[in-house]
Amino acid sequence: MVETDLKLPSDEPEQLLVKSEDTTDPKYGKNPEERTINELIEYGVINLDKVSGPTSHEVVSWIKTILGIENVGHGGTLDPKVTGILPVALGRATRVLSALLNAGKEYVCVMHLHNPEPQKKIEKMLHVFEGKIYQRPPLKSSVSRRLRIREIYYNQFLEMRENNVLFRVGCEAGTYIRKLCYDIGEALCSGAHMLELRRTRVGPFREDKSLVTLQNLKDAFTIYQKENDESYLRYIIHPMEKMVKHIPKVHVRDTAVDALCHGADLAAAGICSIDARIQTGMKVALMTLKNELIGFGIAEKDAMAIYKAKNGIMVKINKVFMKRGIYPHWKEITE
Repeated sequence: MVETDLKLPSDEPEQLLVKSEDTTDPKYGKNPEERTINELIEYGVINLDKVSGPTSHEVVSWIKTILGIENVGHGGTLDPKVTGILPVALGRATRVLSALLNAGKEYVCVMHLHNPEPQKKIEKMLHVFEGKIYQRPPLKSSVSRRLRIREIYYNQFLEMRENNVLFRVGCEAGTYIRKLCYDIGEALCSGAHMLELRRTRVGPFREDKSLVTLQNLKDAFTIYQKENDESYLRYIIHPMEKMVKHIPKVHVRDTAVDALCHGADLAAAGICSIDARIQTGMKVALMTLKNELIGFGIAEKDAMAIYKAKNGIMVKINKVFMKRGIYPHWKEITE
């Protein structure tokens, strides 16, 4: 398996269909990258590198203390000993974390075999455990131990030293890698358990230059407070739109934005462009022409039907994140 084959659901490319051309007025809203530091702290997300030791809840608590805010949430619990990517949303952006549930996650795992096995046999068995698998959560878990189906997108053998196997796994949210190792060991008839684990991806969040530690965050915020230098903090806190990078989008004209913020559904006349991947009943991200996230909606029709429609409701509003009044009432814009 080559590196290009290792794809999560979030890697599917956007396919934009332009329904109607329009321009956006610079007086209303702003590009997410142009938000002030206070706005980023209210509508931001951090690609955090969790260390071994603390719980995910403790990490969130420390970030609340560092930034002096009440509302902080994380995108997917990591066990205390597990390291790696922990997306942390701030302020009103915590409600956007649900966008990461279907994005897929990636881990690098060290699995210890209880008895020696040939490398070829191990590689073959890793591929056997790709696709839809049954899992029952382990005894030490925060969910009920009901049998459930989880999808493994890929298992990539990396290397082997004695009885320790290093492999990369891409999987659906809610997959227990500890249980996966146990099941692989049972299938090999030798037994196995998870020795070490690191999360290397959560959808669009990767081990790249955006990955930072708690100490980085503390230092950046201290510099901002004492020296009024916001450059380091801007490097660390990203606009919440990063969390919906992978979700099919519908871009709407300025005249439709405030109505959506008040809970109105999206009609055909308000749409400028859509993602060709959209299917009926799919969750979509509603965006302004400045690429600001307005909220989530449920598509009433598929992409081609929306593209051709002249009137009618195309998307039912589901969640709204943008505050009212950032864009004026449609009558104020058109007058």
